[in-house]
Amino acid sequence: MSPYELFIGLRYTRAKRRNHFISFISLISLLGITLGMTALITVMSVMNGFQKEVRTRILGVASHIQISGIDGKLADWRRVAEEALRHPLVEGAAPYVSAQGMVSFDQVVSGVAVRGIEPAMEDKVADLARMMIDGRLDELIPGRFGIVIGSELARVLGVFTGDKIVLISPQGQVTPAGILPRLKQFTITGIFEAGHMEYDSSLVLINLSDAQKLYRMEDDQVSGVRLKLHDLFEAPQVARDLAPMISTEVHISDWSRQHANYFRAIQIEKRMLSLILALIIAVAAFNIVSTLVMAVTDKQPDIAILRTLGASPRSIMKIFIVQGTLIGVLGTMLGVISGVLLAYNVSSVIALIEGLFSVRFLSPDVYFISDIPSDPQMNDIVAVAAVSFVLTLLATIYPSYRASKVNPAEALRYE
Repeated sequence: MSPYELFIGLRYTRAKRRNHFISFISLISLLGITLGMTALITVMSVMNGFQKEVRTRILGVASHIQISGIDGKLADWRRVAEEALRHPLVEGAAPYVSAQGMVSFDQVVSGVAVRGIEPAMEDKVADLARMMIDGRLDELIPGRFGIVIGSELARVLGVFTGDKIVLISPQGQVTPAGILPRLKQFTITGIFEAGHMEYDSSLVLINLSDAQKLYRMEDDQVSGVRLKLHDLFEAPQVARDLAPMISTEVHISDWSRQHANYFRAIQIEKRMLSLILALIIAVAAFNIVSTLVMAVTDKQPDIAILRTLGASPRSIMKIFIVQGTLIGVLGTMLGVISGVLLAYNVSSVIALIEGLFSVRFLSPDVYFISDIPSDPQMNDIVAVAAVSFVLTLLATIYPSYRASKVNPAEALRYE
């Protein structure tokens, strides 16, 4: 593009027009692109924030990688843990016993997932100790049959720390009266709140030794070993790397497979919302078509004079492409700036709206969070800006082509 084409294109953008409606449409196009960019960047950042929040809450209780026995039992777990820790990305390892059961208190019964843990090692793979709202995790002492339950389960049962509940194992024992389930009374030593209903309502923790006794496992037998990594996003690759490193036949799974439905649902929602909001940018970008079509009609005498002075049709086309692209670039820049500012301050903006209109968008009693999470990511911002620029550039092609086909003689006939 030659300097004079760029100069005239920029000049046309700032020049006064005989039809002021063209300037108004140009302003609407600019504001439309800015608004669409702001909305899209903010929504994508909030969706990223929710995804990060859910992931943090799930992985605070679950594990990055889980190594389990083929038949549900893993012998010599210490050797398996040592072999796994040889991988440079594995940060910690801890054994666990996983089983199903029911808890009963005062004629209220609820099904639960029982997890036997070693309290001293659990902090290496999970954040349960920081989720305790009453009691401590290290009070799960072998032989004392203590139990830690989720806050929602405690509410359903109507129990508090110090109460005694009955844990019922589905593994029955044979008696003259038939097969009866195994029952054991446990004392509640703590209550945790993960902020995730699945865990808060159905997960109970007991000492590893007590779980082995209740479910008739040998002292060196567990359900598996849980691992924590330096980078949780490397879990799929590390899981593949560990397969040849473990000498025992085991099953290895990572968090992205264990909780795939949660993250897939969030990703689908993010994509659909992004597609819907991208239509705002598309509509605003194609408003540039009407702006340039009217600008071409308004500037026909100027185009004719340029043609008679030797300007080629391609040069005329480039002049109007510059004019339309400038509107898109300005709208994109303003949209990126406002979108990033809003994304980083969305909690403050929501708090202001809630204060002004006396409404509550996220009740902590329902959503377990009081602030809207936001996580702006550079990849998303660059992608949105690129899409906006491409749509703007495409919108300039047809009007610019029409401008290049203006006949100088026809345009100057009535001048």
